Amino acid sequence: MPIPAHVPPVDRTLLRDDVFVRLRDAIIDGTLEPGEQLKDGDLAAWLGVSRTPVREALLRLAQAGLVIAQPGRSTTVSTLDLRTARDARDVVAAMHELAVREAARSLTSDDLTAMREANARFAAAIEAGDVDAALRADDDLHAVPVAVGGNRALAAVLDQFTPVVRRAERMRFTTLSGADSVDRHETLIRLCEQGDAEGAASIAFDTWHSLPAS
Repeated sequence: MPIPAHVPPVDRTLLRDDVFVRLRDAIIDGTLEPGEQLKDGDLAAWLGVSRTPVREALLRLAQAGLVIAQPGRSTTVSTLDLRTARDARDVVAAMHELAVREAARSLTSDDLTAMREANARFAAAIEAGDVDAALRADDDLHAVPVAVGGNRALAAVLDQFTPVVRRAERMRFTTLSGADSVDRHETLIRLCEQGDAEGAASIAFDTWHSLPAS
């Protein structure tokens, strides 16, 4: 049968982003361990894709500091470098502070409801010890003001540096101190609802900046 002319091509952007996310998450959750050598052919076979999106993903992961690429030699998963983690945490905290400051007075009742629902899921995940669910809910909550603000440069910076902070997040959310974030979230939402952009921005900064960086 001839190839149908009307079938749209595969969205390479979606494929590239999916490969990046899957490799990023495998590094963060320890599936790919610090110091482990990464071969694009092996990774491509594992994910069922060609080498091209894998190579593109590895470049992005290197920019984020999650892998160390030595051209012509090897690519390995990086260790959790204290300075790198601190730098990433500080940048991410500043970006979320800015996002909340820009969006706080524009959040609708639906936006605030979405944040409250995400915090409820976050609290339940912390109680259950489900780190992955906690991280997803935390992402959902903080993504609301980022999306409302619509600052694409800010979003790009978060996309680059948040993966490094993920390791610190996992450390926090496997301890009882993760419960402190539930209260911080509630305060953040309340201040946003009151239109206190500066107060909400300060809470957003403190929430991220208080993450352990080692």
